[in-house]
Amino acid sequence: MKKILVAVIGLLLGVGLGILIVLNFLVPKTDNAIINPLAPKKMVIGFLPYWLLDKENNNHLKYITTLAYFGLRVDGNGNIQKLLNPQEEEPGWNALNSGKLDNFFAQALKNNENLSLMIVSGDVDSINELIASPGAHAKNLVMDLKPIIAKYKFSDINLDIEYTSQASPSSRQNFTKFVGEVKRELGNGVTLTVEISPTDVIKNNLIDPNAISKIANNVVLMAYDYHSTSSFVTGPVAPVSGAGISSEYDVTSAVEKALDLIPPEKLVLGIPLYGYEWETLGQVPRSAIIPGTGVVASNERVENLISSCSSCSATLDKEADEKYIVYFDPTSGDFHTIFYPDKASTQAKITMANNFQLEGLALWALGYEGDLILNPLTNYKNE
Repeated sequence: MKKILVAVIGLLLGVGLGILIVLNFLVPKTDNAIINPLAPKKMVIGFLPYWLLDKENNNHLKYITTLAYFGLRVDGNGNIQKLLNPQEEEPGWNALNSGKLDNFFAQALKNNENLSLMIVSGDVDSINELIASPGAHAKNLVMDLKPIIAKYKFSDINLDIEYTSQASPSSRQNFTKFVGEVKRELGNGVTLTVEISPTDVIKNNLIDPNAISKIANNVVLMAYDYHSTSSFVTGPVAPVSGAGISSEYDVTSAVEKALDLIPPEKLVLGIPLYGYEWETLGQVPRSAIIPGTGVVASNERVENLISSCSSCSATLDKEADEKYIVYFDPTSGDFHTIFYPDKASTQAKITMANNFQLEGLALWALGYEGDLILNPLTNYKNE
C-alpha cells in the first residue's frame, strides 16, 4: 500500500510539474523569457565592485540569485571607456579584461545564478552628452556590449547613471529614450535593470521612474546613504523609519513613493552591507561631525571592532532599525560614532520587502559583509 501511495504521489507531482512547464510556453511572457518553475521566487542581486574583489571569497553564493559586476564606465558617446589615459586602463575594464573576475563568474554560473553587468556614469558632462543623441549613443553602447555579453555570458545589463540634480523635461525625455533604445538594441535575450535613488521618486531628476519602469525589467531603489561622509551630523545609513522625527527621509517613505510610480513586481530594494564612521564633537547620536573625518565602515570592520574593543558596545536606534557605536579614541582625542547595519537590519529589510511584495533585494556591496549580516537571506529567495 505504501509503495502504491508513493507512486501515486510521484505521478501527481510529475503531472503538476509538466502542466507548469506546458503553461510556461503557452502563456505570453515579457521579452519571451522562459520562466523556470523551480527557480527561486525572489531576486537577490549581489553587487560586486572591482575595488572589493580581493576582499570577496564567494561565500555569498548561497544567498544571491544574480551576481552583478560593477562595472564598466560609459563615456559621452555611448562607448565603453577602456583607458584613463594612453598608459593606464580604466580600472573596471582592467579587472574584467585581466581575468580577475573569471572565477567569480564561473562559480556563479555553476550555482545557476544570473550574471549582470553594470554600466555606470556619475559625470554630469558625460551624461548630458550621452543623452543629447540618445538613439545613436544607445546603439554605440550596445554595439560595444554585445561581444562582452557573449564572452562572459551576461544575461542582464544594469544601467547605473547617477545624476541626482533636477533636470529639464527634455533631458528627462531624452534619458527615457536612451534607456528605451538600449533595451530595444539588446533584444529579447538580455534583460535590463535600471538603478534609481530615493530622491528620484520625489524630485524631477533626470530619471523618470514611472517611464523607466515601463521599459526596464527591474528597477533597483538604492535605499542607502541617508547619512554619509558629507553629512553634518551622524545618523543611520538606511533608516527603516523616522522621517520627520529623527531623519529627514527614510527607506519606508522612499519605497511607498516608489510604488506610486513602479509596479512592486519590478521594484528591487537596495540595502547596504556597510555603515559610516565619523569623528564627532559629542558622544550621543546625531552629534556634529568633524568635517572631513567620515569613512566607510564595512560590516566586517564593525564585527571585528566589537569583538576586539572592550569599551565598544552597540545600541539600537529603534526607529531606524540600525545600530550604532560611540567610543573614545585616545589617539585622536575625539569621540567616534559608527552607524551600521547588521543581520537584524537585513531581517528588517526582508520583512519590508515581503510586506510590500517587492521583487527582491540588492546588496551593496559584496566584500563589505562580515560573518553574520547575510544569514537572514538563507531562505529568503525561496520564500
